[in-house]
Amino acid sequence: MNSRQALSTFGRSGNPMFSEKTFSEKIIDISMPKMTLQGTVNKVGISMLLLMSTAVFTWIQYFNGQNITPYMIGGSIVGLIFALVTIFKRTWAAYTAPLYALAKGFALGGISALYESQFSGITIQAVTLTFATLFGLLFAYKTGLIKPDRNFMLMVFAGTFAIFALYLINFIMMFFGTSIGFIHDNGFFGIGFSLLVVCIAALNLVLDFDYIEQGAEKGAPKYLEWYGAFSLMVTLIWLYLEILRLLAKLRSR
Repeated sequence: MNSRQALSTFGRSGNPMFSEKTFSEKIIDISMPKMTLQGTVNKVGISMLLLMSTAVFTWIQYFNGQNITPYMIGGSIVGLIFALVTIFKRTWAAYTAPLYALAKGFALGGISALYESQFSGITIQAVTLTFATLFGLLFAYKTGLIKPDRNFMLMVFAGTFAIFALYLINFIMMFFGTSIGFIHDNGFFGIGFSLLVVCIAALNLVLDFDYIEQGAEKGAPKYLEWYGAFSLMVTLIWLYLEILRLLAKLRSR
């Protein structure tokens, strides 16, 4: 497994996706706290701070000459565990979502440091493009330029599933000393593939916006603010890693 393949393996992530039932849990007692947009935004901010704290730790460890492999592997595995728990036990999201952010930060900081050591300045470029995409799509969603209708949702779901399946096949192939070439290649097809994945990851943000807004409008339980923040964080992390990978391909040409 070469260094680029290793980075891709550690950086793989995906959006768990909201189901149509995610915000169907009605509040019977009107005195119970309800989900709000502001509350979800606050929880996204908290999650970002938690993620950045552990990411900075791993980043510093790497550039101080320390071995960060345990942080990357451990963060990826623990993050996956907390992600699965959050998806299947949404009522625990207030506890598992912050822990997911902390765990994922260890892995993300290491991945970013590895890329930065190869391509100076690439991390700030990827962060800038990620947030520019976030706010750009939020503007497009709020102004109605992008409308997440049923056809839009089906397209994004299909694209996300296809990418996940391709990454899974590639991961399995790595155990046999091979891989799907264009996923890691910096040629025309490799860059085109990365552009496609970035687009699909970005469009998942629109679905996150829509479902979070629906939850607030329907008076969903307060704990789903953390679940909404968790889903948005998963998408942002995926988008950031794909942008990082795309920039690395472009810089390596």
